[in-house]
Amino acid sequence: MEKAANRQRVLLQHLQPTSSSLLSPQSHDSNISPSICSAGDGGAHERAPAFGDDVVIVAAYRSAICKAKRGGFKDTLPDDLLAAVLKGLIEKTNINPGEVGDIVVGTILAPGSLRGIECRMAAFYAGFPDTVPLRTVNRQCSSSLQAVADVALCIKSGLYDIGIAAGLESLSVDRMPCIRVNPKVESFQQAQACLLPMGITSENVAEHYGVTREAQDQAAVESHKRAAAATASGKFRDEIIPVSTKIVDPKTGEEKSVVISMDDGIRPSTNMGDLAQLKPAFKKGGTTTAGNSGQLSDGAAVVLLMKRSVAMKRMLPILGVFRSFAVTGVDPAVMGIGPAVAIPAAVKSAGLHLDDIDLFEINEAFASQFVYCCKKLNLDPNKVNVNGGAVALGHPFGATGARCVATLLHEMKRRGKGCRFGVISMSIGSGMGAAAVLERGDCADELSNA
Repeated sequence: MEKAANRQRVLLQHLQPTSSSLLSPQSHDSNISPSICSAGDGGAHERAPAFGDDVVIVAAYRSAICKAKRGGFKDTLPDDLLAAVLKGLIEKTNINPGEVGDIVVGTILAPGSLRGIECRMAAFYAGFPDTVPLRTVNRQCSSSLQAVADVALCIKSGLYDIGIAAGLESLSVDRMPCIRVNPKVESFQQAQACLLPMGITSENVAEHYGVTREAQDQAAVESHKRAAAATASGKFRDEIIPVSTKIVDPKTGEEKSVVISMDDGIRPSTNMGDLAQLKPAFKKGGTTTAGNSGQLSDGAAVVLLMKRSVAMKRMLPILGVFRSFAVTGVDPAVMGIGPAVAIPAAVKSAGLHLDDIDLFEINEAFASQFVYCCKKLNLDPNKVNVNGGAVALGHPFGATGARCVATLLHEMKRRGKGCRFGVISMSIGSGMGAAAVLERGDCADELSNA
């Protein structure tokens, strides 16, 4: 009983904004300190007194992810695809679209001004009034995770209370842009490396860090296996918004109305034997193939964020809490190692340790870099991409970050009490890595009012 009383006194000391000198002297006799109790998990995460200022995620959804030029969205315009998930978000949450302070869309391939206009049009299609502003953001493959961070920071700073982060990419419609090369690049080795094809950077990672073809193929098999199991069990139904669209027969030109609600890149029968038959895709004698690389895909995703006090006042369920975000730079020649640097930075920023993280969503741009990052950080395979990754699901560049938010938070919700903190991370073309730490929204302890 004495220990319990001491712990209660320490908890009260932590929760009170007043000086610890106001507590009874008996509290100082305990071996328990506020710094130890402040974490909840692993003695690391320090709670702030003003929980109402937490930035929370109320909802996160995505479209299905479909194979570029061959899949379910091959004939769907990008603005129609984004409009579908934005409209779905309104319908599922019953939010008043006019109360949204800003919409930030992560997207890569289309020219910025053109895609910005398309996204603005998509917001109108979805039912947002003209009073709600919108902008796009491009940080390569982390674009929609950057959008989530941008909205979270705007809410935290008081610019608005409710915001939407989204991601959009259509590789069926948009092509990789041609880069005009400055002759000066010849004098800067790392600038030259920024122009390397992503597949070559994958080969560099495999060669420099000893990632074998077998290890890459095994990671690909596991990705498809887990994604197929998640699909079969209905896990993705919680996060996917069905999209009504059309598919055009390339031979007859006949249009067919369809509803796309399932990812179409997953191959449940993928095995080591079949993958071993594939030739290197980027370099003679290399190890990166079409089978152990992230698929080129079409997709969109959307995340609704707001201040905790606003969510509680509206009695909205809290899916997750935004805890930290970090972007780090690495050598462009091995850009795929970015998560190995960004994840520790984001975890440290959240006041946590790697051991405190219960689930990871790491983008599988290439199996080579995915395998390296997991090995470098000594991550438990049973905590990483438990429902498959981009090798199986696909990688719609600008939408991947927001897609990972939806997948991670819905999985954390299913796992409940034993799953408190999650990390999302990806490498970034030209040599960077991004990572974010999220907390399960219904996680509650003595130090939380969730």
